[in-house]
Amino acid sequence: MQEFNDYDRFAAEYGEDNELNVYNALYERPATLAMVGNVEGRRVLDAGCGGGSHAQMLRERGATVTGLDRSRAMLDIARKRLGADVDLVQADLNDSLPLPDSAFDVVIAPLVMHYLPRWDVPLAEFHRVLTEAGTVIISTHHPFMDAVAAGRNDYLGTYEFTEEWVRGDRRVPMKFWHRPLHKMSEAFSAAGFVLDQIVEPQPDPTARNISPRDFERLTREARFIFFRLHKEAGRVRRDFK
Repeated sequence: MQEFNDYDRFAAEYGEDNELNVYNALYERPATLAMVGNVEGRRVLDAGCGGGSHAQMLRERGATVTGLDRSRAMLDIARKRLGADVDLVQADLNDSLPLPDSAFDVVIAPLVMHYLPRWDVPLAEFHRVLTEAGTVIISTHHPFMDAVAAGRNDYLGTYEFTEEWVRGDRRVPMKFWHRPLHKMSEAFSAAGFVLDQIVEPQPDPTARNISPRDFERLTREARFIFFRLHKEAGRVRRDFK
């Protein structure tokens, strides 16, 4: 049986590519960090931390960071980057998280939600582990772009689709979930969050010097979409099964 999204198989190749490519280093990460804002003295959960790029930047800005990822190999890379004094947790966002209630001021979920068939479970867990004034920053595949990538004339559906990535000399099968924007918004509300902001960012200008083609594409096409949420005062999230 073909194994999808097995980051343990290509962690080193993925980590190397993620450090430098325009889409991550000069598009997604700057936009996420800009939306997070001032994190001095704040407790941040990096949900889907991968090799720890976001966590390192957040810690440099004064945050106390906990990283969480399903892949042991990616967490090993993060450990080498971040050292022994950063909490790293192996856990699956499809399940309840081994973290206490109200433990974090901010949750970031960078480019991870498009792997998940359901959003109710992770969003409910983000709600649980956040303080009452907590904030969530999510970046994910833009649904318009996903519909094109899936090769289906069905923007309004919710469905899985597959791609093949090439990382180093490896061909890696990947599985993603497309859901339209209104389904994303409904999931946020059902989990007890208020949507503060939607961002379709421009790339960092320095991307022009590294890859003019990618820079031009990203000035015209929103490859990712970004959300900032906060917990709704007095709102109790709906339980999930």
